[in-house]
Amino acid sequence: MVPEAPLERDENGLVRKGEGWYVLNARDAGWREREGLGRWCNLEGDPEWPQLGFQLVVLDPGKPACMYHGESDPEAFLVVSGECVLVVEGEERRLGEWDFLYCPPWTEHVFVGAGEEPCVVVMVGARVPDGGVRYPVSDVAARHGASVEVETPHPSEAYARFVRSVAPYRDGDLPG
Repeated sequence: MVPEAPLERDENGLVRKGEGWYVLNARDAGWREREGLGRWCNLEGDPEWPQLGFQLVVLDPGKPACMYHGESDPEAFLVVSGECVLVVEGEERRLGEWDFLYCPPWTEHVFVGAGEEPCVVVMVGARVPDGGVRYPVSDVAARHGASVEVETPHPSEAYARFVRSVAPYRDGDLPG
């Protein structure tokens, strides 16, 4: 029998501590953010899941989710509310509610909030091993503040200028 994982409250919300199944409302969970980028919900807890990455990301208009990149494993994305600009393989596409994107390995991409309200995107992918990500220089992504200046395979270099912090849920980030 698989036990229920314990949830512990810290100053930012509930976080899974340990192994097992659990139920967690995104509004009750702890959130993380990088100044100038999007916010994401810590639904995985501590430690992160070893094989599957699952993120609920909120993008304010004009703010990218991350830096333009490609990964060695496939990823899938679903916009559940709001609008965003997708930069994929050097091209821009406008996405709205219920638009879905599948990225085979090494598809270069980034999401940038658009419209008047926050955009919420569910992001799912395999955990990338060391060397499994590449941050290329992109003129199109740079127009949105989402490109590195020098190509790198190191997330620490790609995000060096962004301060990462934890925060509680912000009222109004999620629809409904």
